[in-house]
Amino acid sequence: MTAVATPEAPPSSPAAPRREPRWMRLSLVALLAATAALYVWDLSASGWANSFYSAAAQAGSQSWKALFFGSSDAANGITVDKTPAALWVMSLSARLFGVNSWSILVPQALMGVGATWLTYATVRRTSGAATGLLAGTVLALTPAAALIFRFNNPDALLVLLLVAAAYCTVRAIEKASPKWLVLAGMAVGFGFLAKMLQTFLVVPGFALAYLVAAPTGPGKRLLHLLSAGVALIVSAGWYLAVVALWPAADRPYIGGSQNNSLLELTLGYNGFGRITGDETGSVGGGAGGGWGSTGLFRLFGSEMAGGIAWLLPAAVLALGAGLWFTRRAPRTDHSRAALLIWGGWLIVTAAVFSLMGGIIHPYYTVALAPAIAALVGTAIVQLWRLRDDPVASGLLSGGLALSAVTTYVLLLRESSWLPWLAPTVLIIGLFTSVALFFSSHLSRVAARSLAVVGLVALLAGTGAYAVATATTPHSGAIPSAGPSSNRGMPGGGGMRGGGGPAGGLLGTSSPGTALTALLTQNTGKYTWAAATVGSNNAAGYQLASGQPVLAVGGFNGTDPYPTLEQFQQYVHDGKIHYLLGEGMTVFGGNSSGSDLSQQIVDWVAANYQSTTVDGVVVYDLTP
Repeated sequence: MTAVATPEAPPSSPAAPRREPRWMRLSLVALLAATAALYVWDLSASGWANSFYSAAAQAGSQSWKALFFGSSDAANGITVDKTPAALWVMSLSARLFGVNSWSILVPQALMGVGATWLTYATVRRTSGAATGLLAGTVLALTPAAALIFRFNNPDALLVLLLVAAAYCTVRAIEKASPKWLVLAGMAVGFGFLAKMLQTFLVVPGFALAYLVAAPTGPGKRLLHLLSAGVALIVSAGWYLAVVALWPAADRPYIGGSQNNSLLELTLGYNGFGRITGDETGSVGGGAGGGWGSTGLFRLFGSEMAGGIAWLLPAAVLALGAGLWFTRRAPRTDHSRAALLIWGGWLIVTAAVFSLMGGIIHPYYTVALAPAIAALVGTAIVQLWRLRDDPVASGLLSGGLALSAVTTYVLLLRESSWLPWLAPTVLIIGLFTSVALFFSSHLSRVAARSLAVVGLVALLAGTGAYAVATATTPHSGAIPSAGPSSNRGMPGGGGMRGGGGPAGGLLGTSSPGTALTALLTQNTGKYTWAAATVGSNNAAGYQLASGQPVLAVGGFNGTDPYPTLEQFQQYVHDGKIHYLLGEGMTVFGGNSSGSDLSQQIVDWVAANYQSTTVDGVVVYDLTP
C-alpha cells in the first residue's frame, strides 16, 4: 500500500530507511530477546528431536567425509535423503560443543531469531520500523515457526535463507543493484542445499518484483535477472557437480535415490515426484495420492491448519488490499514491489502445498510464515494510517473480524485445550472490529487503545498455540504444531519382532542398557557396530552407542543399498558385527522401490542364529 509521509511512515520509494528513535531500537531488542527465549526455553525436552538428522550430525562430528556428504553414519554407508547444508551447521556445532541435544537444536533456535530479525529488516525498508516490528512479531508467534525453530529439520535453515533472499531483493530493487540481486540468487541457491527444489518456489515473486519495479530500463532488468539466475545455478549446482564427479566407490550411497544419483534424488523423489505423487522408493503414498486430500482448502485441514492458518485469510486480504491501493502508483513504487515479493512467495508456495500429490507433512507450512507475517504486518500499519478512508477502515475492520472467526474455528478443534480462549477471541475480536470502523472519529488515546486491543485479539490464538507448541516436547520424523507432541503422526511401520525398542519407519529405536553395551564391545574390529533396516532404527542405536550403524535400505528401507552381494561381502570381510531386528513391515500397505533389505534379512535369518536382547532380535554376524 502506498505509505503516507508522516514521521512514522517513510516515503513510498525510500533510498534507505531513516534512523529509528531509541524506543524503537529497544523494542527490536526486546522482540529478538523474547523470540530467543521462546525458541530456546527447555529446548532439551525434545531430546534428539528428529533422530534421523541427529544421528547424521553425530556422524558429521566424527568424520569430515560424513559431514560433507550428509552421511547417516560415520563409516559413510549411505546419506540422508536431502542435500546436507542443514547438517553442516549441526555437525560443526556438535564438533565444537559435543554431541548432545543442545548442540544440535540451539543452531535452529538461532536461525529463528535471525529469520525474525531479517523479516523486520526487510519490511522496515519499504514500510517503516513499526511495520517491521509487527511483521517480526507475527513470524515469531506462528506455531509452525515455534515448532521448526526448536527442531532439527532442514526447514529452519531454508526459511532463514529465503528471508535473506527477500531482503537482498528489496535492496536490489531500491537502486537496480545487480550486486544485491546476485546475492539474492546465491541465498536461494544455498537454500537448495538445505531442502532442494522447494527453495525455488519464491523465485517467481522475486523475479516479478524486480522486473516490474527496479528503476532502470527493461534490458538491464532482464540482464540483472539473468545474472542472478546464473548465481543461483552456480551456488546450487556446484554440490551436484562435485557429488556426480566423485567416484561412487569412494563416497556413500545417495539415500532416497534408486540409482545412487543426487540429480535423480533432486528431480525425482524430492522433486517432481512430490508434485505428481509418483515417487519411487516412497511408502504410504504413490501416484494418485495417499498423503491427504489435495485442494485449495488443504491448508485449513485438520493436519496443517494449526501450524499456519491463523492469519492466512488476513494475509490474502492484505495482499488484495495492497494491490488495490497501489494500483495507480509509479512503476518503481517500493510498497507495491514488496507486495509482489511477499505475495508471489505466498501464492506460489501455498498453491504447490495445496495441490501436490506426493509426500507432504504439516511442518512444511513454516515456509509460508514469513510471507504471511510481512503481508499482515504491512496491511495493519498502513490501513491504520489510512483509516480516514472508509475503504481502508472497512478493510482493517474486516481483516480483524475474519481473523477472529478463523481463530475461533481453529480453537474449536482443540475443545479440551484452553476452552475459554475461542469464545473470548471471537467476542473481543468482533466487537473491536466494529469499533475500528469508526476509529477515525475517536480521540487519539481511545483510538490507540482500541488498536492495542485489536492486536491482542489478532495474535491471541496464534500466540497461545505457538507457546503451547514451544512448551511441548516434539520428536520423530513428522512433528506438528500444537499442544500434543504426537499430533499428525500416522500409524504403521515397524520392525517385526522388535517390540518397543525398535522404532520402525517413523519412530526411533530406544535400545536398553544391555543392547547398548553389546554394541560398544570390540568396536575397533568392525566398520559398523550393527546394521538394521531403516534409518530411524539405525539412528536410535547409533546415538545410544556412539558407533556407526548401517541403515539398510535408507530411510524407508526401500533404497537398493546395500545389495545382497555387498552385504554378504561386508559380513565376509568382518565389517558388520550384528544385524538388529527381523525386517520392516510395509508402511500403509503400499510401497515402491527395492526389496533388497528384506532379501538381506531373509539371508541372515537363514544362516545365523538369533538371540533377543532388551526385546530386540540380534543376529551375531561374526564369521
